[in-house]
Amino acid sequence: MKTVALIDMLARGAGPAPRAVVARRLVPVMVLGLMASSMLALLVVGPVPSVMFQTPAPWIKLVYALLLAGAASVLTARLARPIARFQAPRAAVAVVIAVMALLGAVALALTPQEERMSAVLGQTWLMCPWLLLGFSLPSLMGILWAVKGLAPTQPKRAGFACGLLAGAIGAAGYSLACPESSATFVAIWYTLGIGLTALLGRAMGPRWLRW
Repeated sequence: MKTVALIDMLARGAGPAPRAVVARRLVPVMVLGLMASSMLALLVVGPVPSVMFQTPAPWIKLVYALLLAGAASVLTARLARPIARFQAPRAAVAVVIAVMALLGAVALALTPQEERMSAVLGQTWLMCPWLLLGFSLPSLMGILWAVKGLAPTQPKRAGFACGLLAGAIGAAGYSLACPESSATFVAIWYTLGIGLTALLGRAMGPRWLRW
């Protein structure tokens, strides 16, 4: 019998961890991670001009990041417990990303042809995914620590969910400093940075989430 199958079988007798326990471990590290990501972004990049908050640009970034963080937090909480049913939160994550992709596509279609390349690349496309990944690392470390204490039985999937959540939190922090104003830019490069963080979490999962 494979180790993972044996763990699942044993976990069925124990039952899932109470939701309150999961929330008590996850919520504090999410809040601290958001604070750390925001401070890092503001220190490294600097705050965006306050006048930008009179336009939709920073709000699109922030709402996308927070909606994705909400869906990813449920996915992470499910995968942090044995016998996880994660289809619904996984679908919610996919819907949030798909809606942002659709918004980016519509914005690009409405952009004059001569400005489309600028809308896609902006000024920071080379740095954006890597900055977002870097600003997500404090959240990733904290979330992996929190999830490890909840006895996940699918470490790769749980690690991916941890990275997805951390990436969304990092994106929320970075939105306070990112100078880009194109929804198309956000749909491409923010999603790439979040995806890179999720893949890093998946790679770390088997080692960091091992019992």
